[in-house]
Amino acid sequence: MTDLNNKRVLITGGASGLGRALALQYAAQGCRVCITDLNDAAGDTVCAELKALGATALYVHADVTSEQDLQYVAETLVQQWGGLDILVNNAGVAAAGAIEDLSLTDWEWIVNINLLGVVRGCKVFVPLFKKQRSGHIINIASMAGLLDVPQMASYNVSKAAVVALSGTLEQELRDEGIVTSVVCPSFFKTNLDQGSRTNDPRLKKQMARLLESGKLSADQVAAYIVQHARLGQFFILPHKEGRRIWLLKQLLPHSMYVWLFARSVRGMKPRKSA
Repeated sequence: MTDLNNKRVLITGGASGLGRALALQYAAQGCRVCITDLNDAAGDTVCAELKALGATALYVHADVTSEQDLQYVAETLVQQWGGLDILVNNAGVAAAGAIEDLSLTDWEWIVNINLLGVVRGCKVFVPLFKKQRSGHIINIASMAGLLDVPQMASYNVSKAAVVALSGTLEQELRDEGIVTSVVCPSFFKTNLDQGSRTNDPRLKKQMARLLESGKLSADQVAAYIVQHARLGQFFILPHKEGRRIWLLKQLLPHSMYVWLFARSVRGMKPRKSA
């Protein structure tokens, strides 16, 4: 198990939701924590929270759709901390809608953030990790990337691609002393729905309701991630139900799995107005 004391951690999208919860968890473990975000007021607030815990903390305004922004973050961390130990590619957004309804503009938007934002983070920081001969990449995907949630094709595809990218990097970088993990949480209480896109307001309400009904809080999900990442685990699945359904997908005949999963995600289908 990795000793986290004084480790240098970067979390994209760290000013709210799971990113904030992860930042607080790592700070409590004695890590130096840098968060990036687009919301400067929220970023400064979280940075103050981290410092109140006694942690060394930084907030840097950065957009994961900009390789130049992320390169600036890397240069800042090398200058101030001498490098980085843990990269958490967390920033993400959501979109929902039937395949014929969601625009290609929305597809490009979600892929640019959820997938290419992770690609950019890895592209910028892997050379530093190779130079150090050490580092840990933690990519935040979703159970949606493993289980194909209906009405969320663009989100599923972006997260499934993060899973594929992570598996590739695990093979590609293991001999360089670099560990890779991919996190696939189910629904939990966060603010993901607030920046989501959909042409159907009923779907947005359904998404908010599903997130609110999650059995784990963002803090509990973050604690699970930190604990299992310390073990060097590749797949990190915080939710027991998600782990069970994913196992069924691998073991059951496809038709039987589809029937069972369809029953479990009926809440994702928008309800007709009375």
